[in-house]
Amino acid sequence: MVVLLRTAIKTLAPKRRNALSCGLLYRCLSKLYPSAEKAVDDIAAGSTVLFGGFGLCGVPEKLIEAIAHAPHIKNLTAVSNNAGIDGVGLGKLLNTRQIKRMISSYVGENKEFARQYLSGELELELVPQGTLAEKLHAGGAGIPAFFTATGFGTAIQHGGTPIKYCSDGSVEIEAPAREARTFNGMNYLMETSISGDFALVKAWKADELGNLVFRESANNFNGPMATAGRVTIVEAEEIVPVGELKPGQIHIPGIHVHRIVQGGGYEKKIEKLTASKDNETEADLPASMQKRIRIIKRAAREFKDGMYANLGIGMPMLASNYIAPGIVVHLQSENGILGLGPFPKQDKVDPDLINAGKETVTVQPGGSFFSSDTSFAMIRNSRLDLTILGGMEVSENGDLANWIIPGKLVKGMGGAMDLVSAADTKVVVTMDHCSKDGSPKILKQCTLPLTGLRCVNRIITDKCVFDVIPGKGLLLRELATGCSVEDVRSATGCDFTVASNATETY
Repeated sequence: MVVLLRTAIKTLAPKRRNALSCGLLYRCLSKLYPSAEKAVDDIAAGSTVLFGGFGLCGVPEKLIEAIAHAPHIKNLTAVSNNAGIDGVGLGKLLNTRQIKRMISSYVGENKEFARQYLSGELELELVPQGTLAEKLHAGGAGIPAFFTATGFGTAIQHGGTPIKYCSDGSVEIEAPAREARTFNGMNYLMETSISGDFALVKAWKADELGNLVFRESANNFNGPMATAGRVTIVEAEEIVPVGELKPGQIHIPGIHVHRIVQGGGYEKKIEKLTASKDNETEADLPASMQKRIRIIKRAAREFKDGMYANLGIGMPMLASNYIAPGIVVHLQSENGILGLGPFPKQDKVDPDLINAGKETVTVQPGGSFFSSDTSFAMIRNSRLDLTILGGMEVSENGDLANWIIPGKLVKGMGGAMDLVSAADTKVVVTMDHCSKDGSPKILKQCTLPLTGLRCVNRIITDKCVFDVIPGKGLLLRELATGCSVEDVRSATGCDFTVASNATETY
């Protein structure tokens, strides 16, 4: 049809030919679809589909809803950082059993996701978040594979992580091992790229040519997903005429986009609505939280003026509340923010502005937004001075485990493996010294699958501060108020030395 139309236009006079070229051809090749249902109708069973979004931010809700009402679209391999929450976002397609395999970095709090995986109903390939972002970036760039330091020395390298369980709890499918290579004295793993039969993307604005603009942290995985789909379908909150978007505003050029549908008309959901509380004091907090505040306040002393830092989900993130007056710290969030500010007031909550923990946040003057692949390029290239993470276990050599208890708890590694693999970034782990049953979490060797090998520089607990001295083990630097060296020894599962000036400091 298009070839015949172009041939017919060539026979006309130049002026009339130009007018028809801009009119008939444009309409014939229009990317606008009348509905989400029409846009996804030809997704075949067994397709690989890329889903943009992070948590519930920037999720193509109307397109997902359309698939949920199309039972012929089944046995999908779904590529997404996570699967939303129970019954929301990709959680809808888990409920309708239209997903056969998930390729994700984080399971998090989605109970149905974890239940289907652990019961053998769902296949799951867990991929470090930065590696996932780069796999998609490479897929969209026509690059078949690349090398990254992320995951070296862990189950990502050695393989064996369960992709699919049998109903009796045995493992039916295991993750394969990765090829390892050394470049300039550093160890790397080879990762293959990802492209999809379809990519479903959420945009703030799109013009009729498919040029896209994302809003705030809703860029996240939408950017790399848009380029890695053989057919990219965009759900836009607003569709504007060609020319209304200025060239410098455009995040994804229309060459990558094949179909556009009108989004909007729905409530943007927030996974973790978090607002600042003016009158809350530490005395109002439960005892368990007050113990954690002790750790958090000590961790905040790691901040130095002008530093770029990343704070992990949970306890590490709270350290930003205790940055010393007069100190400027540029906080980075791996979902695509530099310059994180405090939690917003209740009336200023914005569903398009969340941190890596899916909490609502603000951005400081001078802050910026970018896609997830750009975010992890900063991380891998050691642009960060400091990262503070939580931990399940740390070994005397600085090995860290914090992402999974096989067969029981599946969190996913998220961005932690990428954060600890950056050679020149200081890694600080904050955690309770012992588990709830009193067993030590600082050990001679980790018993849980590793997040990173010899990656931790400092451990801050409710009892003490340890430094990891390469080749020598742990050095006790500081004691928490009320704790003695003997208290620490009885609660630690490995030997350590004591600095001559070790005293109570926090």
